[in-house]
Amino acid sequence: MTAMSPARTEPDLSFLLDHTSHVLRTQMSAALAEIGLTARMHCVLVHALEEERTQAQLAEIGDMDKTTMVVTVDALEAAGLAERRPSSTDRRARIIAVTEAGARVAEQSQKIVDGVHERALTALHPDDREVLVRALNQLVAGHLATPAESPRPARRARQREK
Repeated sequence: MTAMSPARTEPDLSFLLDHTSHVLRTQMSAALAEIGLTARMHCVLVHALEEERTQAQLAEIGDMDKTTMVVTVDALEAAGLAERRPSSTDRRARIIAVTEAGARVAEQSQKIVDGVHERALTALHPDDREVLVRALNQLVAGHLATPAESPRPARRARQREK
């Protein structure tokens, strides 16, 4: 650090959150790859199983642009895990329906995702796990719930279903 370098007065929260998020995503990607899925494919399967949802709704939940969503659903269809069908409530809309094979894979992938999260948390003392999760939930629901407006917006992290 040079004499002109500003002194840090707070922990580099951006680095800490970015780094842990990046490592967690790489671990998740590697674990899901073992069953032939990507994190996006997992996200689409799980959220499509919750209720009837259109491709656009699933893209919003998974923070995917249209092109990425089309590629993801195409891959799920090619694998026989999901298919595009007309909506039961709006005949103009098409939904992503999970096949029986897709539901089995989603159950397996959810166990993998839960395991990755569990392993990350078990690196902490049990009391610290509870504190961390509670603190992150408070930030997500409070001060860091809404991104700031900016002329050059940062890429948005995946949003939780409300």
